[in-house]
Amino acid sequence: MDFIKKTRETITEHAMLSSGDHVLIGLSGGPDSISLAVVLDTLRENFRLSLSAVYIDHGLRPDEVENEIAFCREFCAERSIAFYKRKIDVRTHAEETGLNIQESARTLRYKIFDAVADEIKATKIVVGHNADDQAETVLMRLIRGSGRRGMSGIPPVRGRIIRPLIGIERKDIEEFLAGVADRVHGRSGRPYLLDTSNFKEEYLRNWIRLSLLEEIKKRNPAVVHDICRTAAILREEDEYLELQVTKTLMRLVSRKSDSHIELFASPLETLEKPVLRRVLRRALDATAGLRGISFSHGEDIIRLIHEGKAGDRIHLPKNVRVVKEYSLLKITADALVAIGERDIQPPCEVNIHEIRTVLKASLEDRTDNYVDSRDSVVMDADTLSFPITVRSRAVGDYFYPLGFGKKKKLQDFFVDEKVPRDARDQVPIVVSGSDIIWVAGYRADDRFKVTEKTEKVLKLQIISN
Repeated sequence: MDFIKKTRETITEHAMLSSGDHVLIGLSGGPDSISLAVVLDTLRENFRLSLSAVYIDHGLRPDEVENEIAFCREFCAERSIAFYKRKIDVRTHAEETGLNIQESARTLRYKIFDAVADEIKATKIVVGHNADDQAETVLMRLIRGSGRRGMSGIPPVRGRIIRPLIGIERKDIEEFLAGVADRVHGRSGRPYLLDTSNFKEEYLRNWIRLSLLEEIKKRNPAVVHDICRTAAILREEDEYLELQVTKTLMRLVSRKSDSHIELFASPLETLEKPVLRRVLRRALDATAGLRGISFSHGEDIIRLIHEGKAGDRIHLPKNVRVVKEYSLLKITADALVAIGERDIQPPCEVNIHEIRTVLKASLEDRTDNYVDSRDSVVMDADTLSFPITVRSRAVGDYFYPLGFGKKKKLQDFFVDEKVPRDARDQVPIVVSGSDIIWVAGYRADDRFKVTEKTEKVLKLQIISN
């Protein structure tokens, strides 16, 4: 196999490089990163590339790091590749986040790649994942239980991160390096170094590499190629489905912030489960405060959509609540904050910051031109005791809804008006003494309505801020 030709074909197929790119290579001294650096050095003039490399010390193998840094520095110096080194504390990060060592290492490693790339103004970050890494990833996700997206494996391109070796098997990489050993120098006298942690089978990936795949290869020597082909097909299908999800989601979002998203409920109920599952995943991933919800939680949300009644909700990790309302599905990490008590002495404007609302109050001479609405009411000022108060609901609250003619518990009123449970503490309740005079946004109290005897009116209005 013409190794350099194959790598260049992958670069061209996925449009990985552009003329004049400044490329940052993740360099460990292992066969993948060394072969990658040799190829990029060979192609440097063709693409007019600027090359830099960074070695990351994970703090896990102190006995090997010094030799690896020296090897990588010498390798880069011989090729006029700018060399950088950085250190990360993987164990501490794993303890603080609850991630395992490998997940923690990957998270921190990519943060360093991004930071160094930003620092040196690199346009591309090149990492050495190969076809065997792809096959191992697919098998690992299969064992852990994954959907189509997970089974599509490692993408050849993700943002500015590119993987030119993703279609080349490890045995071909080692064969290539053996053929160019005289062009790869280093204090070890070998063309590359080996990471001893790659031989510890307590890591799932290593067990798949050293045991499972080796056994499968006895029955199917082309298994790596076959798995990679399947991953590529699944990736193409996934990209198509994601395009459909994008179009669907554009019609579903009612309101969105960094900590919550509201989706129209009726269209959700009509979606086929494969599309619905992806719509929910995309909605959660696009909302910073909701990321990290697992597949099983997604299935819980789907059950709520199909089987839940208005007002039903489920509670997920990280204080996330999913509420099925009458017309919306609300997924939120916002804390539930009841309205604090405030006095109202008209004329005034009262900022109810808990619900981003302003309540305006004014006293006016009576006219015959008033029209009550959900957000604005007038009442007989002479029947009220000032200052009046705005607060959230309280146990035992009742009032006489305007036009209803008799006493009604506030709780029953909320049920009849289909006010979601999670929203009831955020409905402003305006009271005079111990009497509710207005359930703001819904209904005034009949006892304080304007009559022919009214001389002075209190006008109340709520305005979303």
